[in-house]
Amino acid sequence: MQHILETPRLFLRELTPADLPALCQTLQDERAMYAYEHAFSDEEAQAWLTNQLRRYREDGFGLWGVIRKDDGQFLGQCGLTWQPLPDGARGIEVGYLFARAYWHNGYATEAAAACKDYAFRTLHAEKVYSIIRENNAPSRRVAERNGMHVCGRLIKHYHGIMMPHLVYCAHAPTP
Repeated sequence: MQHILETPRLFLRELTPADLPALCQTLQDERAMYAYEHAFSDEEAQAWLTNQLRRYREDGFGLWGVIRKDDGQFLGQCGLTWQPLPDGARGIEVGYLFARAYWHNGYATEAAAACKDYAFRTLHAEKVYSIIRENNAPSRRVAERNGMHVCGRLIKHYHGIMMPHLVYCAHAPTP
């Protein structure tokens, strides 16, 4: 299986259909999915995976599986996706979602930093974003540790709920 990225403790790889049970450990955990306001059904989890596989084909990237090197444990997802921005344009977002058992170990920060660098180095992005619910303090701290700063706000409508989000941004390093 091809590794997309590697960090000191992790490697990131494309998801496969065989990853569905591991994805469900997060997607179907109500506490882990609090920013989405609900745990996913089996159908929603399958659609999530199908969407990532589509992103790989169409965009060349998406959310990748995050695997701990020392024992091969699937920890969650981190990667890059196209997302709408407040000005109507779209930008590359660094997104992350980990199983609760692996929170507070620095894995999200480590993986997100690698994804941000990949977007700048490999995709030649000028800016990279993270779009995070205002009430999601842990994810906001990951973005801030990843050198991102709030550059805007937007409202996402999800399951009939208006959800205020902060748009974090980082600029490509100057040569």
